[in-house]
Amino acid sequence: MPKLLVDQAVRTALAEDLGLAGDITTDPIIAPDAQGEATIVSRQPGVVAGLDLVEAAFKTLDPQSSVARVVDDGGKVESGGAIARVQARTRALLTGERTALNFLGRLSGIATLTPPMWRRSKARARACLHAQDDAGLTRLEKYAVRCGGGVNHRFGLYDAVLVKDNHIAAAGGLAAALERLRPRAGHMVKVEVEVDTLQQLEEALRFPINAVLLDNMDVETLKKAVTLAKGKVLTEASGGVNLETVGKIAAAGVDLISVGALTHSPRNLDSSLEWAPDR
Repeated sequence: MPKLLVDQAVRTALAEDLGLAGDITTDPIIAPDAQGEATIVSRQPGVVAGLDLVEAAFKTLDPQSSVARVVDDGGKVESGGAIARVQARTRALLTGERTALNFLGRLSGIATLTPPMWRRSKARARACLHAQDDAGLTRLEKYAVRCGGGVNHRFGLYDAVLVKDNHIAAAGGLAAALERLRPRAGHMVKVEVEVDTLQQLEEALRFPINAVLLDNMDVETLKKAVTLAKGKVLTEASGGVNLETVGKIAAAGVDLISVGALTHSPRNLDSSLEWAPDR
């Protein structure tokens, strides 16, 4: 992740946590020059993501702090296993603990859910993260998906065209929408159209588009849609994708599966900062 993105996310989180008065628990208890050491330990097995943010949380509070990674981003950790060891001023360790663990838990939870989603598709379709991310965390969450072995959908409204049902309704039809869109879309920009029915798919395939988003179709309809679109455009399934359904959806033959569950349904990786005894 770019350092600018990491630093901005961490500073925003710390500023929210510290407010106007700072850490009113730690500061009275701990001397300013006290030094400490702790280990970040996972309480469950998972895939690690977000260590750049962990490091930035402590570096922001103590520029002399150091984080020694035991497991790199994208690596696996077992229950009870060490993820990283941190040395810093004690105040920085205690004040930055929650911010560091929040980022680590959230991103590692996404990275941990991604591999089983991929495996259950049996590699017949590429599981990708759709743009249904948390405001302000989009790029971080997409990075976590990559750490887990997945791929990304568009990052936002600016980098790919996705013509959805409301665009079509507001424009007065798909033809009108694409007619207005094409002169404005650059030659490097992909165009995808969302369809809910086979009739809508047949209409969309009459236009020069790159992909179709097959939204909330049952498996039998998906199979028919794939047959209709084969060799013409990429097919992407979306809606109702989870660990129980992703295998059947992949078996329908789609090229891509858009998985919003990677961000709206993961469980945070449970981790803790374990204080090292005085040496």
